[in-house]
Amino acid sequence: MATDQARSDASETDTYEQFEARVRRISNVENATGVLRWDQEVVMPDEGTPARAQQLSTLSSLSHELLTADETGELLSALESDDLDEDATAVVREIRRRYDRETSVPQDLVEELSATASNAHPTWKQAKEADDFDHFAPTLEKLVDLKREYAAHIDPDADPYAVLFADYEPYIDLETAERVLERLRETLVPLIDAVQDSDATLETDAFAGEFDDDDQEALARDVLDSLGYDWNRGRIDTAPHPFSSGTQFDARVTTRFEPTDLLGSLTSTIHEFGHANYTLGLPDEGYATPLGEPRDLSVHESQSRLWENHVGRSRPFWEHFLPIARDRFPELADVTPEAAYEAANQVSDDNLIRTEADELTYHLHIVIRFEIERDLIRGDLEVSEVPEVWNDKYEEYLGVRPDTDAEGCLQDIHWSHGDFGYFPTYSLGSVLASQLYAAAEDDCGEFDDDIRAGEFDELNGWLRENIHRHGKRYVTPDLIEQATGEGLTADYFLEYVESKYGELYELDDY
Repeated sequence: MATDQARSDASETDTYEQFEARVRRISNVENATGVLRWDQEVVMPDEGTPARAQQLSTLSSLSHELLTADETGELLSALESDDLDEDATAVVREIRRRYDRETSVPQDLVEELSATASNAHPTWKQAKEADDFDHFAPTLEKLVDLKREYAAHIDPDADPYAVLFADYEPYIDLETAERVLERLRETLVPLIDAVQDSDATLETDAFAGEFDDDDQEALARDVLDSLGYDWNRGRIDTAPHPFSSGTQFDARVTTRFEPTDLLGSLTSTIHEFGHANYTLGLPDEGYATPLGEPRDLSVHESQSRLWENHVGRSRPFWEHFLPIARDRFPELADVTPEAAYEAANQVSDDNLIRTEADELTYHLHIVIRFEIERDLIRGDLEVSEVPEVWNDKYEEYLGVRPDTDAEGCLQDIHWSHGDFGYFPTYSLGSVLASQLYAAAEDDCGEFDDDIRAGEFDELNGWLRENIHRHGKRYVTPDLIEQATGEGLTADYFLEYVESKYGELYELDDY
């Protein structure tokens, strides 16, 4: 009997080892793809595109074939009947979810979606440059139809937008996301109205002037040094659209420099540090398995928003970092920490562009996109109605109305990629950032004195312990519950912005 049990245990171990080897192979193909994409955005010669497109297509096909192969399905079925430990169970859960979704969609539809999105990008770009939504509308209609078909293959009985949302946030249900976003809209619209009616005068030109790119890069390196970026496993470069990518062994950040926007380059760098810092905190031993991968987009965005906003836009941070900035830029000699703080937190009264939005109004940009794309996918809104509905919502929520489609519904690239369901994760991440920061302060005490002294080890240690080290061991609601003691809630974010902006703008009711 004991011998039979030993053989059974050995068989289970052998099956899991085969499975894990397959998972690692898939992950390594995908990680290699990530390096090629980084290279394409940062340093690839202009005429490298034809070869790079073939390389990326080949790697994408290879990872898809490995994941959806019959052998993967057979290994999953065998393991799901075994008594696995917690880590192995999590790995099987994550790969099963990906396997089921990818095998549900016919290959010809996958290829049609890919080809349509590839062709949509130049069409969107032309439409934006010409300020002509009608030029993009037929392509957008096709993408909406294809994504509805895609969702129906995965779950024909579900809300199609919920299916698409789950591509980006698989474990926070759409009802929770809708509840959070509705609270943001209901609370932020009157708060922003009060800010815009305020007579308070903030110092908004503390960083006015022109700043050399090389000096800005040196300052970006200073801020990364200060925050504790691991240069042995990372680097900084420039890209037209800043991003972070990589693994726990190689997590790179990019930023961009504008001569007249020193503050923008700093906040962008801190934001991308938050992403890279999360990646670097993942366990080395989990590399190339879900245990060494970040827990989806909302959690990832929470890390970048926490460092960018709760740290990088705080008074104590500017008390710490302004002397460093003055060393690089003597023209900032007369800027005070309070002036720097006010400049970093000013709320625009003419806010049309999402990527240029301040911390407060940003979320209404997200709410507008969420409401429109949800109605498009559900069939409650026609593509032809998008410009007018977009403009009406901007006027209602933000008090501004776009004069052109280029500064209105054509400003974002996401829909041309077929990325319906992505936008909500930006605001969910900010909401979670506030909740995590509050939980960290409950456990460790307030961080103001540490930040003022340039000491970030305790905050980062808390994030490592409660978020980073777990990888994808837990589904998102369980991870949030374990870290904070409660489910995802907008309460902490709304308390944070009401207190912060109520004080900045001298609002009696806040």
